Amino acid sequence: MGKERYTRRCFLKATAGSLILPALKPSGIVHTVRGPIRTNQLGLTLIHEHILVDFIGASETGPHRWKRAAVVARMLPYLQELKRLGCRTLVECTPSYLGKDPLLLSELSERSGIQIITNVGYYGAVDNKFLPPHAFTETADQLADRWVAEYENGIESTGIRPGFMKISVNPGPLSDLHRKLVTAAARTHKRTGLTIYSHTGPYVPAFEQIEILKQEGVNPSAFVWVHAQGQNMVHYARAVREGAWVSLDGLDSGNVDKYAETLLLMKENKLLHRTLLSHDAGWYDPAKPDGGPVSRDYTVLFKRLMPDLNRQGFTKKDWKLLLEENPKTVLSF
Repeated sequence: MGKERYTRRCFLKATAGSLILPALKPSGIVHTVRGPIRTNQLGLTLIHEHILVDFIGASETGPHRWKRAAVVARMLPYLQELKRLGCRTLVECTPSYLGKDPLLLSELSERSGIQIITNVGYYGAVDNKFLPPHAFTETADQLADRWVAEYENGIESTGIRPGFMKISVNPGPLSDLHRKLVTAAARTHKRTGLTIYSHTGPYVPAFEQIEILKQEGVNPSAFVWVHAQGQNMVHYARAVREGAWVSLDGLDSGNVDKYAETLLLMKENKLLHRTLLSHDAGWYDPAKPDGGPVSRDYTVLFKRLMPDLNRQGFTKKDWKLLLEENPKTVLSF
């Protein structure tokens, strides 16, 4: 055994039970839909977007609901525009049973040149409409076994591995079922190192989830508080003190001023290093003719928010932190 491995082993023995240690996985590696890359290859990253979302419900959704060629034809130009604007990576947050299609994402990635990262996990919000039947009956460990298997072997039969976890909870205090989802995510994280994105919204369930993770021995820096926009700066500061990530991921043409104000406050309060930014945009809806209107624009950040904040003192260093360094850190955990 080399000296470095021996020292590390002794350190872990000596500190067991006294520290919440992050999970171990290959340093600086993230899985995209076209294979693993080093996190320093991510470049400018949109941390929370969508390509296709199917709202019909867990019992009826599946690739039979859309034609991949039609989705590619409709969505490819949007990704090509992102590439022209300097975006290099898109984190696709559509979870299982809500329209996740890794093969579709792989084709779009290859044709657009945009690196796309998909996920593993289940979506409990909207009163559990998008949960499969086994999510109600299986234990947290059984769910974690499923998610770990997808990380190790690929999603379904595609061989495509997830680069993060995506779960969600209702906006009120956590139900027992949603506590189970968070516990399953914590146990999956400890076995894989995958970061936990949780569609959350209000601060009450955000901090409930952080407490569950800590009880499970997971460092809160593995947790992304999704849809944190609209909450109080006091709660953002508390989340950052815990080590968690604050994700402002609902940017659109109607709230640019509000996002600019929030980001300036995050910078002033020295919270920018734990802040993530994206649109939650897209998407192709298979229930609508030709996927319906793509009403949420992927480019507001580049065309509206950036110029606005630059006029108010945002620097290249600030943008590099928000759009490159923070995504690299959160995805490599």
